[in-house]
Amino acid sequence: EDDDEPDEWDKRIFSTGCADENTKLTDCYYEKKDWRLCKTEVSIASPSIDWSSSFHGLSTTAFEPHVAAILMAPLNTDDIEIKPDGIAYLPEIKYRRILNQAFGPGGWGLAPRGELVVGEKVVTREYALVVHGRFVAQARGECAYFSEDTIPTAAEGCKSNALSRCCKDLGIASELWDPRYLRAFKKEHCREVWVEHVVNKRKKQVWTRKDTEPQYPYAL
Repeated sequence: EDDDEPDEWDKRIFSTGCADENTKLTDCYYEKKDWRLCKTEVSIASPSIDWSSSFHGLSTTAFEPHVAAILMAPLNTDDIEIKPDGIAYLPEIKYRRILNQAFGPGGWGLAPRGELVVGEKVVTREYALVVHGRFVAQARGECAYFSEDTIPTAAEGCKSNALSRCCKDLGIASELWDPRYLRAFKKEHCREVWVEHVVNKRKKQVWTRKDTEPQYPYAL
């Protein structure tokens, strides 16, 4: 085996974008045999990163093949839902499960890139997706609200919306942004039906999966 080839440990260090700092810290300890005498190197190797604006680690290296395989795995059609207006989507918890499987719980996170903006009927906020100390993507999430009491819930929905958008850059659920895939999915797995609103009795057409009945407040 070629000793010049980086091993798995080296690859992990390179992926952080801090390989040079790690080398300086390691050399210091090798020379002085006491971490307490390497405070300068420790402070350099452990910089304070302001994730509200930093792009630290962006595109430093590709994720390992087995991680990429998890991120870009084809969707199971049983996991895809459809809204009454015909928009297909993957529930946000399933994005989180994919990220946890790929990077481990605690190996990724969403960092706010600004304050929550509260509009007349919608809240928005920008987030950065950070993986193993590396900036990966950013997106602005949004969510509608109906009263001031529901703004906290809308803020959570806004975060989930930003997460799904950030995941596009990792190839997660990329099918849901492909018009041809969506047309084929809706033709095979969905239907458009007439329903009645259980409260006001108004009728309208909505989309639903073929294996699912319309959800409240609609009924066939």
